[in-house]
Amino acid sequence: MKALLDTVTSETMKELEKTQKEFWNISPKTGVLINTFIKMMNIQSVLEIGTSNGYSGLWITKALKQTGGRLTTIEYYDKRQRIAYENFKKCGVLDIVRFLQGDASSIISSLSSDEIFDFVFIDANKSEYVKYFELIKPHLTDKALIVADNITSHPEKVQTFIDAVDLDKDFQYEIVDVPGGILIAYKG
Repeated sequence: MKALLDTVTSETMKELEKTQKEFWNISPKTGVLINTFIKMMNIQSVLEIGTSNGYSGLWITKALKQTGGRLTTIEYYDKRQRIAYENFKKCGVLDIVRFLQGDASSIISSLSSDEIFDFVFIDANKSEYVKYFELIKPHLTDKALIVADNITSHPEKVQTFIDAVDLDKDFQYEIVDVPGGILIAYKG
């Protein structure tokens, strides 16, 4: 069964790579990095801001299946969330995914104080990155990792976010040159 699901997941991901421009999916290189970080750090709880069609979530859940973790994913658009749901279902990972639909800032604001994450992936409204950062900080474990996409492809929209991370003494960060560029911030 696992081999069949791995094959289905690989085929589904190849199909989704064809829609990268339409759904603003991460690059496969970024997916490999995220997947590797989750496994290396034995991540248990991931928050994804921006589900889209589920491509990045599949990279995340492939790793979480190995660590025994869970994914909470937020998507503003109902249609995209339905597409992601079908992709997660096809790949056999629905059991470790919680879907939240609506405005990410409102949803994060409404999370209970005991809801914490050790990994956050941000790939939604670029001008809201700084707001997401401020809202998620109380929900991060010690030594949490934040990865934000489109740092070099949308520099004018994410500069306030980069500045906020840079000024926050609880985080160290680096910008990595992969397609679209990612910022990796470590809380520690």
